Amino acid sequence: MRVRVRHGDSFWLYSRLFHIPIQLIEDSNRHIASNFLDVGMEVEIPGFMEETYIIQPGDTFFQLAKMSKMPVEALLLLNPGVYPDHLALGQSVKLPKRVTEPVINDIQTYDFTHLQRDIETLLCLYPFLKVNTIGESVLGNPIYELEIGRGKRNIHVNASFHANEWITTPVLMKLVNTFFLALTNENMLNGIHALPLYHKNTLSIVPMVNPDGVNLVLQGPPAEKKEEILALNSGSPDFSGWKANIRGVDLNNQFPANWEIEKERKEPKSPAPRDYPGEIPLSEPEAVAMARLVEKKQFSRVLAFHTQGREFYWGYEGVEPVESERLAREYEKVSGYKSVRYIDSHAGFRDWFVHAYQKPGFTFELGLGVNPLPVSQFPQIYEEMLNVFLVTLNS
Repeated sequence: MRVRVRHGDSFWLYSRLFHIPIQLIEDSNRHIASNFLDVGMEVEIPGFMEETYIIQPGDTFFQLAKMSKMPVEALLLLNPGVYPDHLALGQSVKLPKRVTEPVINDIQTYDFTHLQRDIETLLCLYPFLKVNTIGESVLGNPIYELEIGRGKRNIHVNASFHANEWITTPVLMKLVNTFFLALTNENMLNGIHALPLYHKNTLSIVPMVNPDGVNLVLQGPPAEKKEEILALNSGSPDFSGWKANIRGVDLNNQFPANWEIEKERKEPKSPAPRDYPGEIPLSEPEAVAMARLVEKKQFSRVLAFHTQGREFYWGYEGVEPVESERLAREYEKVSGYKSVRYIDSHAGFRDWFVHAYQKPGFTFELGLGVNPLPVSQFPQIYEEMLNVFLVTLNS
């Protein structure tokens, strides 16, 4: 929601009127120096939206303020030029409406277009969110990073490395939405205050590493590549088993952590729906984008959301730090997932991060069953990962 600056206005005043932490208002208006608000300038107020109201007989600004649960001054700010003592029947006015419910709800077929729409909605309602494009997929779809917070500690979480594990994306997006609601409504999350987490951490979210693959699973192949992709899928139009990117390379077998071992032992020796590690490490633009992001941001810890198995992996060849074991114990306790230190696997994103940086890295296998998991598991998975999300930010 936008308001126009009046003489004497300040971010502090807006914070008091709308009961929004001033830090969120400052971060929603990064282009404006807080000491230089010019009359007529537009300022973003996060966590609110405008709704139009038509004046009824007997209406007053006092009654409208009471109805909106807002101070009269907030209504005056939103309606410059409206004379509160001369409201006309049928006149339209703007009322501020606090956002108290999540906007990430429809998760039945969460493809790339759905993700884009939800990112745009979140950015409109919560402009303290920063959205970065860190690269492009094979088909030219942008790979988005959501950046949240002002803390010194950089933490990264990603989802949908694998195409048929797309349910991880709405899980992660709803976690972000829940965090935003807690910040702007000054609510607690499972007994934890949200604003200190915003100050403690800068959170990097890549909600869909493999947009082409997700679209393939949910929509089928694009017309221009239909025959080529059908051939990789043994002629079958059923892509529910597809994990790779659109070129048939498994993005989570693309990283330079003993990649040669995986290359040698993986059964597919050419592009396939799953497990083919490519001809060289980091051959695929999606994997390159993720590697460059890590190299640029130097994260303190990373989490990768996959499915399924209700377990998580955190060790790699004995180079994982002591902190990883402490976090693993906490994650196991709050999620009910099984903690697995070592598995016989290489060349994954987490493997590479732990190997290259010797910092905590975790791969979570969400839910149980056969991929793609049924949407009916979403509520339970979300609740389990909310606990993991809070431990990650609070520990």
